[in-house]
Amino acid sequence: MVTPLVFGLTILVVFATTVANADIEVVCGRDSVSVSWRISADMVPHASRLFLGSCMASKLNRLPSGDGVALFNYQFADCKFKKLMKGKRLFYQSELTFRPQAKPKPAAFVYPVECVYKRPEGWVPPFLMPASGVSEGRGQLVFHMALLDDQLTGVAKSNVVPLGSFMPIWAAVEQKSHQPLLLLMEECVAATTPELHSASQVHPIISNKGCLLESVRSNSVFLPRYHSSAVVLYLQSFKFGHGDEMYIHCKLVAWDPDSFDESKKTCQYSKENGRWELLDDSFQSSVCSCCDSVCHSRSRRGVEWESHGVQHNSVLGPLIITDPKPHNGSEVSFSPASLQRAQSKLKDLRSQHGGQ
Repeated sequence: MVTPLVFGLTILVVFATTVANADIEVVCGRDSVSVSWRISADMVPHASRLFLGSCMASKLNRLPSGDGVALFNYQFADCKFKKLMKGKRLFYQSELTFRPQAKPKPAAFVYPVECVYKRPEGWVPPFLMPASGVSEGRGQLVFHMALLDDQLTGVAKSNVVPLGSFMPIWAAVEQKSHQPLLLLMEECVAATTPELHSASQVHPIISNKGCLLESVRSNSVFLPRYHSSAVVLYLQSFKFGHGDEMYIHCKLVAWDPDSFDESKKTCQYSKENGRWELLDDSFQSSVCSCCDSVCHSRSRRGVEWESHGVQHNSVLGPLIITDPKPHNGSEVSFSPASLQRAQSKLKDLRSQHGGQ
């Protein structure tokens, strides 16, 4: 047991002395990226421990000096780049890492990689139509919240949801003449009643000013945004209380898309990385660090802006949560593969409408 530990420490020490002079070049293509990472001769034997997102180096060139150049040439989708919409810009983000030990052990070195493009104009998903879902007005803004179908292309035709399966809950704000806005789900709870009162039995889903608690308890996540003014919460269904009916109560907030802090954010817990991450910009995930404690309110300027009608309380339901069992009486289990299928469907939907 001693040898692997000493070997791991040796790698860390060697890498610490060489990475300070690392030579990294990033070239962004239309839907791909090329990364060149020059490493010292000491690191060449450990090149298999270098990663771009989920991808190993596609090629390693040895130089006459003994140094090496690790090359990464991949499509964004191949290495699980994060795709983010922010204002008029489209971001693809990932990280170059050196991992001397397998996950869930943390990386010994992390270097952010980002490609930025102008967001294609003119695409609106089919379900962002005024006639779909629930619309409520607040000042000059119109808020929507609805349960989507499995294809993420329209409002669900049934409110019956099997226990443990996923519910795509879509929320959006119509901007009209406003500047681009960021739609946040600041607080969400499940309740057995359509109205909340002091005696209501509730189950927190999103709390602490934008922290998705269900991402810790289950496989629930936020799907990548197609536009800053909308968000899809991919919520794994659950039961609580004594009834089968569930209502989702959410506080929706329209906000400045270029301003994040502890009180205005969309955070979810990544079990893979063992940390809270910001949906809209993983490089600013430090604003999510308060999700395990208490997230504080904004400055006076932010409070004044909030008073101008950019918040709205929405209710979705009733949702009927069923508890299906096969004929042998054993419980049905639902695979997280459903999440991967939904993300793939959302990606296909974007591709069909201009690559968003």
